[in-house]
Amino acid sequence: MGIEARIWKYRERYVLLLPAVVLFIVFRYIPMAGIVLAWKKFNVLGGLFGSPWAGWTYFRRLFTAPDFARVLRNTIFINGVLRMGIAFPMPIIFALLLNEIFNLRFKRIVQTISYLPHFLSWVVVASLIRPLTSINGPANMIVRALGIDGPVLFLQRPTWFLIIITVSDMWKGIGWGSIIYLAAISGIDPSLYESAEIDGARRLQKMRYITLPSITFVIVILFLLRLGNILELGFDQIFNLYNPLVYNVGDIIGTYVYRVGLQDFRYSFATAVGLFQNVVGLVALVGANWFVKKIGHAGAYTVT
Repeated sequence: MGIEARIWKYRERYVLLLPAVVLFIVFRYIPMAGIVLAWKKFNVLGGLFGSPWAGWTYFRRLFTAPDFARVLRNTIFINGVLRMGIAFPMPIIFALLLNEIFNLRFKRIVQTISYLPHFLSWVVVASLIRPLTSINGPANMIVRALGIDGPVLFLQRPTWFLIIITVSDMWKGIGWGSIIYLAAISGIDPSLYESAEIDGARRLQKMRYITLPSITFVIVILFLLRLGNILELGFDQIFNLYNPLVYNVGDIIGTYVYRVGLQDFRYSFATAVGLFQNVVGLVALVGANWFVKKIGHAGAYTVT
């Protein structure tokens, strides 16, 4: 079938797809022209293409900046260790537990409640967390009731700050993230469970030997997609919760680019940082995809 015949056959689908493609081009591909700013000494009068060239000046400055190593370390730790290592498995565990609930009414209630936080913006979530963890908030009331010396400045203490962003990220995303896993679990052949029951398998054994292996492909795909954004995740959350007292552990590349680019008006340097961030994400995605295929799993894409 020729390309013209294929387009005509599926013309309704292409029409439905067209708005998304246009939005993606306008907001994703056209702005890529701004990457050239990383090699230019930007000035307002010259504009994007009229500003003089600066070569690799801003990239050299990037790798020699004393605060960039700290920002990169924080980004990798928060997004790589806390989000990928702790928060990422939670929707999987939650989906496995929900799948074991046989009371459909109770299951739907739990699902609905767990989905709701996803629809709250981080601005709203931060406006809830701040009073809860304030000096006179409920958290410090519990601290005083337990007889612990206080008050505890939760958002001003680095350790507590990292705990709060990890727990709030899990609370906000656990229900929504479990949707895909529940959909994958629903597609598992029931005869597999029936055969396992005949062989005397218990719930945990069925979960381990049937459910988890059956949704491994979905887990791998979502892991790779999240890994590709490892340096970009978390800006909204961190920006709305952090403060100068926790810059040492909470300042990530996204917030660093915001401060350097929009507050200090160092547009070219901020563009160089953002470009580095995207290149690292691409390399991480391609490398992880190659590794996953090497160990026998299907990756996020296949090069032919």
